[in-house]
Amino acid sequence: MTSRRPVQSGLFDLADDGSIRLVGGWSPSSGHHHFPRQPVCPYSGADDVEEVRLSGRGRLWAWTAVTTPPAGYSGLVPYGFGVVELDEERLRVVGRITESDPDQLDDGMAMRLVPEVLGEDDDGTEIMTWAFAPEESS
Repeated sequence: MTSRRPVQSGLFDLADDGSIRLVGGWSPSSGHHHFPRQPVCPYSGADDVEEVRLSGRGRLWAWTAVTTPPAGYSGLVPYGFGVVELDEERLRVVGRITESDPDQLDDGMAMRLVPEVLGEDDDGTEIMTWAFAPEESS
């Protein structure tokens, strides 16, 4: 098995079976979820944030294609980028979209969270992140 590491620790859990869950926060005071998890609720300022695993299924809310690599990025372009509103939490999450052609995406399209390889370290370790894929591509 190829070794893997997250692009940044604490953002998501990546299981051996390939499943992925975003690590978010939930504040009982505000009744809202947020991502990424912060120690203080971004809605109310309350310090009662609990760590939760987010649902990973939602609807496409906004999208585009990135055609020029950002500074420090060595992965492939173009790639999709957008906002997905998670069904259970009603939380909008910004991230990569596996479809890079904006014309193949539609408002409200069902999306699911998937792991994605960004590249490799010098020692061959895969650098992993999360992305949203159209539900039809499962």
